[in-house]
Amino acid sequence: MGRLSRLQLVGRVTYYVGWVALVCGGLVHVNVARPLFLSMNLSQRNLLEVSVVCFVICMASELRALALSGNEMPNVVKKAA
Repeated sequence: MGRLSRLQLVGRVTYYVGWVALVCGGLVHVNVARPLFLSMNLSQRNLLEVSVVCFVICMASELRALALSGNEMPNVVKKAA
């Protein structure tokens, strides 16, 4: 697995983890799952912070992958060189 694939995988995983944390924070906000998350000592603010951090990591990983893909030569050019 190359660097580009790993960065895209990290970006994809953190993107979905961020959405899950955001949905959980919404459930706490509408009092659907408040006892569940309070028993795990997770407040609505903690879930929001986790989702924001995951989205920031996702954006950074995707930007680095985009920058790397512009610097790498295609496989056909590498074999000829």
